Parts: sequence; C-alpha cells; structure tokens
Amino acid sequence: MASNVHISKHPCVRAKLSQLRSRSTNARETNALVHEIATMVGSDALAHGLDIVETGTDYSPLGYEYHTEHVSPERICLVPILRSGLSMIPAVQALLPSPVPVNHLGMYREKSTLQPVEYYNNLPYHKTDDPPAAELAIVVDPIIATGSTICAAIDTLRDWGVQRIIVISVLASEDGLQRAADSWPGAVELWVGGVDAETDDRGMIKPGLGDMGDRLFLTVGK
Repeated sequence: MASNVHISKHPCVRAKLSQLRSRSTNARETNALVHEIATMVGSDALAHGLDIVETGTDYSPLGYEYHTEHVSPERICLVPILRSGLSMIPAVQALLPSPVPVNHLGMYREKSTLQPVEYYNNLPYHKTDDPPAAELAIVVDPIIATGSTICAAIDTLRDWGVQRIIVISVLASEDGLQRAADSWPGAVELWVGGVDAETDDRGMIKPGLGDMGDRLFLTVGK
C-alpha cells in the first residue's frame, strides 16, 4: 500500500469488524459498532493529521495561569458521504475540541457502470462572498469499495479549494484504497479499520460488510 494509507492494527478494531460483518448484527448494533470503530480509527487519524498551537493564557480553578492550546489548522470541515457517512459524524465531532462545519455530499453508484453520481452538495462555494475553503476536509464514509465514490469526493473538494484531506473509513478493498491513495498524492491521507482483498461483480467488498446504508437505516431489500 501507498505511504498515505494507514490500516488499523488495533486488536479491538479487528474484533469489532468481525462482529460488524455478521448478518445477524441488527441496525442498533451496527450503528454502535460503526461509531466505536470510527472513534478508534479517527483518533489515530487526527493524532497524525492535526497540530497544536498556543492561543493565549487562562486561569485554572485554583488561580494558576496556564497556556491555552488549540488544534491547527483552524479551518476544518467534516464531510460525510450520504447516506452511511452520517453514522460517523458523532464520533469524529466528539474527538475535535470545537464544533466544525458539516458539509454533506450525496453520491450513489449507477448500477450498470458502478460510476458515482452526485445528487447533493452543500459545500459553500457557490457565492463569491462566501468564506474561503477549509484548509482541511475530514471525509467520513464507512466503505471504500471500488474507490469511485471517494475519488469523486476528493475531486469535488479539491475543486472547492481545500489544501488537505483526511479520509476515515471502516473497511476498504485493496484496489479501491489504492485508487483513492493515488487520486491526489501528498494531500490525501486514508485511515481505515480493515482491508479486504477484492470486490464482486456488483462492486461490493468480499466478504465485506454488505450495504452499510441499508443496514444502518433498515432499508435492506428495498
């Protein structure tokens, strides 16, 4: 794998992935496991991808002065890929010391070509007086299968003007992960809980986790 790919070696992540794979795991359990894995993988990603800067001084309850610190960069946004990326927002928001804007991207794969189709985008780049693009975009999507969707999201964010992207996922295929890593070398870092070798002819990871959106929102068999 490329140097900008980071696969979790945490034993608890591997055990939770095994639980998440099971078709007997219900929607509530699925949501909890995605949250827990996102917290562990996200913690590693942010430890690597953020810096700390002194911002001034304050006083403790006992009256002692201390230096205050904040994360850098200052302009960060969180970008969930609809639908299943919604499940990872609380975990990443809880890790950050302050709330950040959440800019949703809605994408689906066209069934015959497996190519991504964007159906929703609320990035604030449609007006000239909008604030500048985020310095860092944190993209959350539980699954990187063929890599087409995450590459399309990276292209969209790059066009918006972000300087760096951190992608946090629960599971990826080898080919999809490598494709995403090659999409913008030097600016994209990918952090995943686990990797499976391949996808099937439907573009689903084998053995994978199934359709995470359907599992999370009880729309299996729609």
